[in-house]
Amino acid sequence: MEQNLVTQKEFTLHPRSRGFHLITDEIIRNLPRLPQAGILHLFIKHTSAGLTINENADPDVQTDMEAIFNRLVKEREPYYMHTCEGDDDMPAHAKSTLTGNSLTIPVTDGRLNMGIWQGIYLCEFRNRGGGRKIVATVIGQ
Repeated sequence: MEQNLVTQKEFTLHPRSRGFHLITDEIIRNLPRLPQAGILHLFIKHTSAGLTINENADPDVQTDMEAIFNRLVKEREPYYMHTCEGDDDMPAHAKSTLTGNSLTIPVTDGRLNMGIWQGIYLCEFRNRGGGRKIVATVIGQ
C-alpha cells in the first residue's frame, strides 16, 4: 500500500512593484521535492495581493491585466471608507478578492502539470507590497 505524504514549506517571494508578475520559476525553486503524482496547493498570506494562472508567453498580457484591473477597481472612489492606508489599499483588497489567494496545481511525473502557455502570476496590487509570503503544500505519493 502506497503512503500519501504531505509536505509544507513557507517562503517569501522577493518584493515586486505593482502589477502582474510571472513567478513560476521562483515558485519552483522554493518548492520541496515534488512527488510522482499529487497536488500542489499555493496560498498567499496577504489581503492585498493574489495568485492566478495565465498566459506566460506574451508580456503584453501582464500589462493588459494591470490595465483591466485598474479600470475595474479604481482608486480614490468617494464611497471607500477604508482609506487610512493609502489610495492603493482598499482597491488592493477588492482586487485580491477577484483573483483569489490560492491555487491548486496537479503534479505529474514530479513536475507541475500546467499547459504549455500557463504560468503562475503574483498579482501585486500595492505600490509597495514588499516580500509576499507563500505557503506551499504538496500532497502526493
